[in-house]
Amino acid sequence: MAEEELIQERIDEEGNRWRKVYFGGGEHFKSWLAQCRELGQIMVEEADSTGYKCFEEGGEKLFRIWVKM
Repeated sequence: MAEEELIQERIDEEGNRWRKVYFGGGEHFKSWLAQCRELGQIMVEEADSTGYKCFEEGGEKLFRIWVKM
C-alpha cells in the first residue's frame, strides 16, 4: 500500500497531467466512478492486485481513477 501512495500523478502521451483520486475496487469503486464522472474528464486504469490479499483471494480487480488537471 505504501508503494501505491507514491503514485499520485501521471502524464499521458499527449502531455496531459492527471491526478489519481481513487484506488480500490468493488461497489466502492463504482460509487467513486459515478461521482468522478461529474468532475470532468476521467481515465480508469486497472491496477495489479498482487500483494493485496483480499483482492487476490476474492478474484476482485483493483482500479485507479484519474482526473485530468
